[in-house]
Amino acid sequence: MAVNTKDYYAVLGVQRGASDDEIKKAYRKLARKFHPDLNPGDKAAEDQFKQLQAAYDVLSNPEDRKLYDEYGENWRAVKAGAAAPPPPPGWERAEGAPRGRAGGFDFNDFDFGRFSTGGAGGFDIFEEMFGGARDRGPRRGRGHDIEAELELSLEEAHHGGRRTLQMQGAEPIEVNIPAGMRDGSIIRLAGQGGSGANGSEPGDLYLHIRLLPHPVFTLKGDDLELELSIAPWEAVLGGSVEVPTIDGKVELKVPAGAKAGQRLRLRGQGLNKRKGGRGDEFVRLKVVVPKEVSAEERRLYEELKRVSRFNPRS
Repeated sequence: MAVNTKDYYAVLGVQRGASDDEIKKAYRKLARKFHPDLNPGDKAAEDQFKQLQAAYDVLSNPEDRKLYDEYGENWRAVKAGAAAPPPPPGWERAEGAPRGRAGGFDFNDFDFGRFSTGGAGGFDIFEEMFGGARDRGPRRGRGHDIEAELELSLEEAHHGGRRTLQMQGAEPIEVNIPAGMRDGSIIRLAGQGGSGANGSEPGDLYLHIRLLPHPVFTLKGDDLELELSIAPWEAVLGGSVEVPTIDGKVELKVPAGAKAGQRLRLRGQGLNKRKGGRGDEFVRLKVVVPKEVSAEERRLYEELKRVSRFNPRS
């Protein structure tokens, strides 16, 4: 459920002994270069930005950085309460890094329940920008904050709803998911993290949202895209065709003389936005010819060939 661990120092392009200011400076420089808002439609830039964000979240947090330096890819399990495993082969330990357990919580306790529709509320959303690192470690006497990954379908991200988190030996936690979630959004569940010592307040649970691929739509920011097959005569003559949207099917007017690859817009048929409004849906036309034709169809095509003056190669 947690974000896959890479060499976070290499991701940010800094040395393992880099200062907090050097880490912050490197992150801000690269984040501005690869931020999705500045690279619309660039999947490689989007993936790079996610890696930068994950690296900065860890290295900007003193406790998480110490655990990462000590245990490498196993640091999250140690923080969640697992017995300290040996570091990965060849992993360079940071001098003075802590050892041992980091709390009383185990990621293996998570079992994400089934989705059911419901209202939104009782959540805090933190949007990642070009700074503002968040503390994921314990405060004085306070339980550890826990991070996990929650997968959502596009429909769930669009409509919102409710999920149930079932932790072994504990009561289920109902999570209200607001409409307009995006890949990388974070939901904070106050008091649902690691238990505090000697009766002190527990930590928080941070759910990192990851959107699952959709069988029909491709997500581009707030917009949805899909490919629609049309017949040659629909491309030539135009007409209304039925197309799917995230809310159901609608009629789309195909203009006469439509071209293969042409993109048509359905305004307001994209995903809901967190602050109101919606994106658009873009339909890319694909002209499909029949693999087999009847004798009558062949005769008509032959007649069209005889009378038409159209030359696609002119």
